Amino acid sequence: MKLISFNVNGIRASVGKGLYRTIADLAPDIICFQETKATPEQVAVALGEAKGYHVQAVGAQRPGYSGTAIASKEKPTKVAFGIGIVDHDQEGRVVTCTFKDVVVVCVYTPNSGEGMKRLGYRTEWDTAFRNYVNGLAKGKVPVIVTGDLNVAHQPIDIARPKENYNKTSGYTQQEIDGIGALLASGWVDTFRHFHPETVKYSWWSQRLGARAKNVGWRLDYVLVSKGFEKKVRAAFILDEVMGSDHCPVGIEW
Repeated sequence: MKLISFNVNGIRASVGKGLYRTIADLAPDIICFQETKATPEQVAVALGEAKGYHVQAVGAQRPGYSGTAIASKEKPTKVAFGIGIVDHDQEGRVVTCTFKDVVVVCVYTPNSGEGMKRLGYRTEWDTAFRNYVNGLAKGKVPVIVTGDLNVAHQPIDIARPKENYNKTSGYTQQEIDGIGALLASGWVDTFRHFHPETVKYSWWSQRLGARAKNVGWRLDYVLVSKGFEKKVRAAFILDEVMGSDHCPVGIEW
């Protein structure tokens, strides 16, 4: 099985930048999208030519903002949108699909924003989301949590750690503590599990040629509930794939 996660920065725009070719080349069994910037109906239309996939999508109340989706070859037995808290479920940030052998959570974590204006909300979100996925992990089926977590966990995950620490959203101590608490509660960062010292990024600013210079951040993750990492065969960041300011990440098991 292959799972791919991709922040497409607008799924309709991404189709025009080669998304179908990417899907065909990668041939994932499950592909999770973040920042679709579309309604569920618009996502369904955008992915209409990706034959053989069941699409589950949720949008934000605010048009053209946020949004997540899961497309899968296997039809899920259960689908849930959000984390069950009204204050956190208005931006279309979470889709959960239950399959026969695994539960997949696709998440687009809130950005703390310019000037870190939403850092307080982001901290509340981190706690609520951790409680949600830890509840899922108490079941009998392994859980995969994947998406744009909007945080660089360690200095190795960001090109310029000293310049950004506590000065830029996505690399403040509060956000680092948030992902640290999530991992400590029983989750394995699959890329770091397989590649503890590899420098690879999944997002680059669209300014000043950052991607060409590889001045990036690792913001996109595939986490698995503890124990399931033993079944994972590979974890990867596909930084050669274009079409967004992010690149796809994924695992095979």
